[in-house]
Amino acid sequence: MVLVPLPPNTTPVPPPIFLPGMSPADSSSTEASAPAPTSLPGHTKEEETQSSGDKIASSVNGTAPSSAEAFLQPRLRLHLNDLTDDGTSIFLSSISPSSILPSAVSRVQKALYVHPTRGYHIPSTRSVTLIVRPMDGVAYTTGIDLDPEQHKEIHLSSRYVASISAERRGHEIEGVIVHELVHCYQYNGHGHAPGGLIEGIADWVRLGADLAPPHWRKGDEVNGKWDAGYQHTAYFLQYLEERFGEGTVRRLNEGLRTSKYEEKAFWTGILGRPVEQLWEDYKKHVDEEKGNES
Repeated sequence: MVLVPLPPNTTPVPPPIFLPGMSPADSSSTEASAPAPTSLPGHTKEEETQSSGDKIASSVNGTAPSSAEAFLQPRLRLHLNDLTDDGTSIFLSSISPSSILPSAVSRVQKALYVHPTRGYHIPSTRSVTLIVRPMDGVAYTTGIDLDPEQHKEIHLSSRYVASISAERRGHEIEGVIVHELVHCYQYNGHGHAPGGLIEGIADWVRLGADLAPPHWRKGDEVNGKWDAGYQHTAYFLQYLEERFGEGTVRRLNEGLRTSKYEEKAFWTGILGRPVEQLWEDYKKHVDEEKGNES
């Protein structure tokens, strides 16, 4: 290959590295459009090349694994489409991306996998780019066409950021980022898991990180379907975690890695009961809690 020298006083332009799932809007803000499909990891690939500088040395509870056992941190990039956009300015004044993004990645890794090498197979996500731009909805995550399993994009709506009440901006932005980062690290039953379960796991992580919006209520839409998604399924998963013990949702995520999702076999194989029975148990649990409060 012949290398052509650049003209004087020019800088080589790097190739674009941009990456995309869609979160529902906070009910106190503008309404979001329907979620876009989320590109999720398939089978895990061996992580053969990763510099030592890319390793995370922190964890959610402050107890980090040793340097030899630390989770691998993806390269984190921030792309701002329009610096003059009001939502972009609000985004930059509400959070510190250089600290929030690594912290959020660590939260997600610990929530879904606990330990980098023992028991679970964490996806080999090598880079995540957060793109803040004017668009409808709230946010969505996808993988780039070149390698959708290892390189991800999170698109965050600057219009939505501008619509968040001033006192909640930092909390809400961080919560959305955590939710979307889950989509960079979770499995999807070889593409056959219900979307409500995928989104529910993402909001379960957000719930556990104490980043739930004020309008979330346990038991809302309890008469609906278990896979209604988002916070509704997140509270159901929280109940399962409490009932069957810490690590239950991690086991569900691992089950979504190992085989094609088939509802009855999936739930009975992991928890010994069909999901319909578990959902009925959850509804009774919610009714009992409400009775105790009255």
